[in-house]
Amino acid sequence: MSPDEVVVIFLFSGDTIVHMSLTESNKIELGMEAPDFSLPDTVSGETFTRDNVKGEHATVVMFICNHCPYVRHINHEIINISKEYMSRGVSFVAISANDAEAYPQDGPDEMKKTAEKLGYDFPYLYDETQDIAKAYGASCTPDLFIYDAEMKLAYHGQLDDSRLENDLPVTGESFRKALNEIIKGEVPKEQIPSIGCSIKWR
Repeated sequence: MSPDEVVVIFLFSGDTIVHMSLTESNKIELGMEAPDFSLPDTVSGETFTRDNVKGEHATVVMFICNHCPYVRHINHEIINISKEYMSRGVSFVAISANDAEAYPQDGPDEMKKTAEKLGYDFPYLYDETQDIAKAYGASCTPDLFIYDAEMKLAYHGQLDDSRLENDLPVTGESFRKALNEIIKGEVPKEQIPSIGCSIKWR
């Protein structure tokens, strides 16, 4: 466990104890170009590249997974935001890079089931080699990136102030504010790190 990780213990029904490493998103220089990728969509079976998913005004790249409670906590709002902003020239793509051998619930078959059950209206790509997650500097789930019209990093931060550990509602306020500014051609000044489970590296 790295120095910036904190072990969090959750007690679920049936007295199941789950230990997780709580990790912040890495600090990445704004203006960095989005790395290219070629990854399979677990729902359609199609292969998507960076240019395939590029939006007119902005592109959202989300590193998520199935089992992480921090992702589950915000899943519904991610879907709400994608539905709201796709009509405004923003595209969305989700990528899971977790080690599926150690965490089979995060494998491509289960990813497809989750996407269909929740109604993801964006590709849910599987990064089996974990090379793309490393290229983007992703460290946790959820790890959220917004690139501008030229695919330069304009926002890397939280969805909002809500956390599993507090009672604040999930509103997507930080993310919506950032998207609105980026659509107008501005770079958001407020960049609060996202926080969640560490990506499960091999």
